[in-house]
Amino acid sequence: QIVLPKEGLTTPALRVALMLPEVSDRGVNPMLELRYLLEDAGHLPFFPDKTLNELGMDVGRVSRFVKRSNANAWVVGAGSREVLAWFAEQEFPAFAFFGSRSGLPMAGIGPDKAPVMAEVVRKLVSLGHRRISCLIRHQHRLPEPSRSVRSILDELEAAGIQTGEFNLPDWKEDMEGFKAILDSLFGVSSPTALIIDEAFLYYATLQYLAMRGLRVPGDVSLVCTDGDAGFLWCRPTVAHIRWDAGPVVRRIVRWANNIARGKNDCRQSCTKAEFVKGGTIGAVPKGF
Repeated sequence: QIVLPKEGLTTPALRVALMLPEVSDRGVNPMLELRYLLEDAGHLPFFPDKTLNELGMDVGRVSRFVKRSNANAWVVGAGSREVLAWFAEQEFPAFAFFGSRSGLPMAGIGPDKAPVMAEVVRKLVSLGHRRISCLIRHQHRLPEPSRSVRSILDELEAAGIQTGEFNLPDWKEDMEGFKAILDSLFGVSSPTALIIDEAFLYYATLQYLAMRGLRVPGDVSLVCTDGDAGFLWCRPTVAHIRWDAGPVVRRIVRWANNIARGKNDCRQSCTKAEFVKGGTIGAVPKGF
């Protein structure tokens, strides 16, 4: 039994599984803060033995793994549409932390990146960029582009740029697959701007470009879809999308408290995001 803060209600503690795409995601600040706040509220959060990507984001494998796990509530980070749809159909409660959750009967939250993504594209186009590639993780582009990715493609098309695989390439999500897609992109018709999904991929891209002798932003402009504490140490400053993790984390804790009281909570919401116009974007290189 636990006593929830403020309300002073006694209720059973929840064993909350925090299921993320990658093992490395467990160490990022929002997840650490979420774990600590859930513990402070008296719940028992834990990271399952497998991540979504280790399970191939495969509904069958996720289903078998979840049913073997000792949890009575799940927080699912950046799940694919198929995976989140499966969680939404289960009797136990689940919360979509990012991911393709719109329209599903489950609680969820994430930053509203769609209008900011469109702003990023408009800024790049205004600087002369027309060869813009987006290296986006598969759960945001398959089986169809998410709302934020769709806003990128729509903005490119509004600028008269015909979109296709060059703008949103398919790639295998491991180190070899990431290098392979970069080799392909820079093999013949090199992009002049890259929109990179998440900070760890941004750093990998920066290293790749340096190995090829390409300057940022002199030869290639870079924008990251998320912020990172390491960006404070970067020069030039990193162009990225910033959002406050505080409201996201607090909303998940409120959801867990509601579920512990027996209250049905399926509300979805978005938080504000903004474009930080850093020094990693510049005018399109001469000759393009």
